[in-house]
Amino acid sequence: MTDGVARNEDVLIAGAGPTGLTLAVELARRGAGVRIVDAAPVPHRESRGKGLQPRTLEVLEDVGITERALAAGTTRLPFRKYFDGAHVNDTDPFADARPTPDAPYERGLLIGQWQVEKLLRERLAEFGVDVESGTEVTGFEQDEDGVTAFLADGGRIRAGYLVGCDGGRSRVRKAMGVRFDGTTDETQSMVVGDVEAEGISRDVWHQWFASDGAGVMLCPMPGTNSFQFQSGPELDADGEPLPPSLESFQRIFDRYAGVPGVTLTDPTWLSVWRVNVRMADRLRVGRVLLAGDAAHIHPIAGGLGMNTGIQDAYNLGWKLALATAGLADPGLLDTYEEERLPVAAWTLGISTELYARVREAVREPGTGVEAAAPPPMGTGYRWSSLARGSLADPATASDPATVGDPAVLRPGDRAPDAPCLDASGDPVRLFQVYADPRFTLLGFGAEVAGAVGKLGAEYEGLVQAFAIDGGDLRDHEGHAHRAYGVSDPALVLVRPDNHVALLTRDPDEVAEYLSRIVLITPKE
Repeated sequence: MTDGVARNEDVLIAGAGPTGLTLAVELARRGAGVRIVDAAPVPHRESRGKGLQPRTLEVLEDVGITERALAAGTTRLPFRKYFDGAHVNDTDPFADARPTPDAPYERGLLIGQWQVEKLLRERLAEFGVDVESGTEVTGFEQDEDGVTAFLADGGRIRAGYLVGCDGGRSRVRKAMGVRFDGTTDETQSMVVGDVEAEGISRDVWHQWFASDGAGVMLCPMPGTNSFQFQSGPELDADGEPLPPSLESFQRIFDRYAGVPGVTLTDPTWLSVWRVNVRMADRLRVGRVLLAGDAAHIHPIAGGLGMNTGIQDAYNLGWKLALATAGLADPGLLDTYEEERLPVAAWTLGISTELYARVREAVREPGTGVEAAAPPPMGTGYRWSSLARGSLADPATASDPATVGDPAVLRPGDRAPDAPCLDASGDPVRLFQVYADPRFTLLGFGAEVAGAVGKLGAEYEGLVQAFAIDGGDLRDHEGHAHRAYGVSDPALVLVRPDNHVALLTRDPDEVAEYLSRIVLITPKE
C-alpha cells in the first residue's frame, strides 16, 4: 500500500503506454518530479500499434530515442497483395520519398508498440524514474494545492497534477466526469494477434483478399520471429463472431491465403478490435488532464493512435513542467486542450475515412492497404493563441490563400530542420539545437544579433539564443533562411515542442510574448 502523505510529486501519470512514458520523459528531462504507475503487473510484448509516422520520429528524436527506434524497426517493407489466391502486385507507396534538409524523415517506421515502450522506459530510467507496475489509479480528489489519487490496493498518492494516460477505458476520465462522445459499432470487428509462421517470407507485408471482401494480413514484426495477424473474425453457425484463438487464426489463414504447409504457432497476443470513434469533450478539469487513448479512440486505419498519443504528451510536457515550477501563466495549461482537441477531432475524422477506404480497397484486385496511407500529421497549431506575429506584409498575411498555404511558414507551424555549422565550424542540425528543453530564439541578420544576445542573457533559464551568421550558427547553404521563409533581419522564437511561437523583426515583441505565457522576471 502506498502512503501518499509521505511523498508529493509534481506530476502523477496513470498509464505507462507510449503516451504516459513520453510525458514522463518530457517532464523528467525538464526537472519536474514525476511518478508513473501502470495497472499491468509486467510490461506487455504485443505489437499493437506498429508504426511511427515521420513527425513522431522527429518528436522522439527530441525525446532521445529515435536513433534506437530506427535500429529496432524498419522503414522499408513493401506491400504484397493477393486476390482470390493469386499474387497481384508488390507496392511501396513511399518508394519515391526522399529526406529533405527541413524534413529528415521521409517515411514512417514499422516497429512493435512494445518495442517503443521498452525504449521509452529505458530513456526514462536514465533520469532515475521507473514505472511502478501493478499500481492502478481508480479515482481522485483535488483541491487548490494538488490531487490525491486513490489506488486499487487502497493506497494514495499525492501530486501537484494527475494525467490520465490509462487507455480507452480510462478510470481517470470516468472519475473526472468527462463525456466520451461518439459511437461503438459492434457489427464491425477484427481479430488481431502475434503469431509465428514458418515458410512465409518476412520481407513483405502479406495481404490476402477475396471477392467476398474478407481476407487476412500477416505483417512481419522487426526484431522478432512474429507476424502481426489481422483479419475479420470467424463466425459460428449463427453468424456470431468467435473469440480469437490460434485454431481460428489457422482456419482463417488456410481459407484466404491458400498456402499449403504453413502452420501458425506460438501465439503471444490474441485480441478483438471493434470500431470505436470517441473523443473526450474536455482534456482538463482543474489539476487533472487526459492524453492518448484516454482522450480519443478511433479506427486503426492509418496507424494514427500511438502517434497521436505521443504528440499529445509532447505538447503537454513543457507546459506542465513550467506549471509545476510555478513559472507558467495560469492560461498556459488551457492551451493544451485548445491545441490538441482539434487534432483529436481531425484524427477521428481522417481515420474513419481511411477505414472506409480500406474496406473498399480490399475488394479491388489492384489495391491494398497502401490505399489508406494517411496525410501528414503533427504539422502545427495555426489556430492557437500561442501563435503570434508574421513577417509577411499585412495585406499578404490577411489573404486566406496565403494564410492557408502550408508552404508558407506561419506561427504555430512545425519548426523545420536545417543543416548549419556551429561556432566551431562543425555540422549541426537545427533539430539538434532544439533538443535543449528551453525555447529557442533564432536571429537572422547582423541587425538583430545584439538583441538576440541580450534576450538570451535576460531569459537564460527559459530561452537559448543563436545569432544566425553572427557567430553562433552559420546557415552556410541557406537552408534555414529558406525553410523559415525569412530574409534579414528576422527573429524566430521556437517553442520547446519545436513549433514556431513567433515571427517578428521587433525584439520587444519577443519579450512581450514570453511575458504573456510565463511568470519570470528578466535579468537586468
